[in-house]
Amino acid sequence: MKYFLSAAAVCLTAAVSLPAQAGQTFDAVKARGTVTCGVHTGLGGFGAPDAKGEWAGLDVDVCRAVAAAVFGDAKKVRYVPLSAQQRLTALQSGEIDLLSRNTTWTMSRDTASGLLFTAVNFYDGQGFLVNKKLGVKGAKDLNGATVCVQTGTTTELNLADFARANKIELKPVTIENFEEAANAFVSGRCDAMTSDGSQLAAIRANQTPNPDDYVILPERISKEPLATAVRQGDDQWFNIVKWTFQAMIEAEERGVTSANVDDMTKSSDPNVQRLLGVTAGMGKGLGVDDKWAYNIIKQVGNYGESFERNVGHGSKLKLDRGLNALWTRGGMMYAIPVR
Repeated sequence: MKYFLSAAAVCLTAAVSLPAQAGQTFDAVKARGTVTCGVHTGLGGFGAPDAKGEWAGLDVDVCRAVAAAVFGDAKKVRYVPLSAQQRLTALQSGEIDLLSRNTTWTMSRDTASGLLFTAVNFYDGQGFLVNKKLGVKGAKDLNGATVCVQTGTTTELNLADFARANKIELKPVTIENFEEAANAFVSGRCDAMTSDGSQLAAIRANQTPNPDDYVILPERISKEPLATAVRQGDDQWFNIVKWTFQAMIEAEERGVTSANVDDMTKSSDPNVQRLLGVTAGMGKGLGVDDKWAYNIIKQVGNYGESFERNVGHGSKLKLDRGLNALWTRGGMMYAIPVR
């Protein structure tokens, strides 16, 4: 019995000390030389091609950061635009390696769908966008209104729950394609548009003839933790994607930016030394180079930089950080220690 317990302890110790074994996804990504990333079909600020055909956005930056961590090159990404109906199936089937497309982390998706959500990269909530001429001040004033909503989303379910809970009648106009739903609202087919607040801000900024004529009502009728996801079954790939985002948050917490990252390699702060690969060994457990986080920050930036240029006041959306501020500034972004 003592021998059995001792042998078990040795095996357990060995297992704990070894890095995670490479899985099918990680091996395929390395062999292919690119990360195949599922993104939105076109949501300004989160995932959309610019005038030159270059993809940009808060979600796109996660894809780029993963490529920087794995290959040392943020450009080694192939983007696959996916509708709300296609996104989960594309990940489940192996068509993509990573889903970074404003997808709400829910229990059923995290269990029954065979997915693993890695980190919330944007805390959001569902709201309503209306033309000011409608004269409504709050969501409950929409009793009897028609509401454009995209099918195949938690948004559609939340709308029904909100109407039932508040004993009001809302007439959903269900449309499969997000762009078509937004166009239907702007053209006057619906009294209101409901979606995540971030998407409503993108519609108002990019698709309405005059953004000042539209208002996002103050209520948020749901919690929408938007997160990146991978398939279950490859712990190493899950860890790489998870820690890629943690590194972006940690960099902002430590004041490390794309502009000063080279100077920060000389920092005496042991936390910064570990993050930037000055202290050897931090990439071993992930199966990547020790400069994995340095490459992310140098080529993509920290989370605050990504937020500001894509959806913050340096962008068309001009969103406040709100819940997406660092925890030290009243938000919910809190890095797991890189050590």
